[in-house]
Amino acid sequence: MNFIENEIKEKPVKKKKRIFPTFLATLSGAVLGSVLTVYSTNYVDLNKLIHLPLVEGSTVKKEEQTTSSENIVPIEKTSSSSSSQMLDSIETVSQAVVGVVNLQQQTNNYYQNTQSESDSQDSGTGSGVIFKKNGDSAYIVTNNHVIEGADRVEVSLANGNRVEAKVVGTDPLSDIAVLKIDSKNVTVVASFGESSALRVGEQVAAIGNPLGLDFSGSVTQGIISSKERTVAVSTSEGDWDLNVIQTDAAINPGNSGGALINSSGQVVGINSLKISEEGVEGLGFAIPTEDVKPIIEDLLEDGKVSRPYLGVGLQSINELDAYTRQSQLKLSDEVTEGVVVYSVDPSSSAASAGLQVKDVIVSIDGTKVSTVGDFRKFLYTQATIGKESKIDVYRNGEKISLTIKISEQNT
Repeated sequence: MNFIENEIKEKPVKKKKRIFPTFLATLSGAVLGSVLTVYSTNYVDLNKLIHLPLVEGSTVKKEEQTTSSENIVPIEKTSSSSSSQMLDSIETVSQAVVGVVNLQQQTNNYYQNTQSESDSQDSGTGSGVIFKKNGDSAYIVTNNHVIEGADRVEVSLANGNRVEAKVVGTDPLSDIAVLKIDSKNVTVVASFGESSALRVGEQVAAIGNPLGLDFSGSVTQGIISSKERTVAVSTSEGDWDLNVIQTDAAINPGNSGGALINSSGQVVGINSLKISEEGVEGLGFAIPTEDVKPIIEDLLEDGKVSRPYLGVGLQSINELDAYTRQSQLKLSDEVTEGVVVYSVDPSSSAASAGLQVKDVIVSIDGTKVSTVGDFRKFLYTQATIGKESKIDVYRNGEKISLTIKISEQNT
């Protein structure tokens, strides 16, 4: 079994053949995966953390990065309001919350060897929020895991109409996607509020479609349990530490992509996941709108989120046994954290910088690196494309420093 996972790769693929370094052939097995696995409606047994029906949105620093003014998503100032406004707020925002249906081709060989027919069937249902209307088009934000793998996507509007949707762009790592529909049936657009202005104990409501369209427009009410939580999730682009808001408002499979609103009727979070375990109640999570905003803007502008790229495959060394760390990587007993390089793209900036297989990265620009997640988080949120970064590595037991230029991921 390969001891390496979470390759920082140029182009995400569903399955990738991995070459197993002989120097780690003695590895008894790496404990891979994260707290979360992407599902449509099923619970995840590991700590019972689930995505609904499945993930720190990341802000990418890029030199001279520009965004067209028409693709700017405004964040409104949050005004104080009494709880009596909540009912009016729910009534209004509910009109901007939609159902999102993932349709996939299903082949039915009813007449064996004689006839084959294909049909699109519902593969899963989630929720979405209409956040923008521009001319003939209206735009919806949802979770990437709601539409991932879809051949077609349909949207069920509050008035009962079901319309075809176009995928504008997706970002599996932050679990955000943007859809576009015809605006002729859209009368209400939700506004985004300041998620950073939330207070613990503040009243909120979750709006979505738990368990499918039969329960569309369901509303649950609760409070903000915590403004800042970090949840490790597993995505089609690798593991990621997602920044989330914790709430005790009931969130169920099908609520993914729906709205978490404050009493002013502003969307402060996009509902995404929950913890489900016997004896556990009221542990739901939403992606803060201020993390969602830059992702949406990148997707509206380019249809993707461009992130830094080094061209290396990495594995956390804390997943390796002591014998492998000492005999194969030549590390001392004191070095128990960091990431080992198991592959280097020969045309990458990592190769140009002199990174080699079996190098163990322990810091980047002075920031300690303990795991692959640490490294990816620094790279995607603090590194600047086009700039140089200093990395400290152990090579054959000796600590050295290298300078590497941060390039841009091509997709």
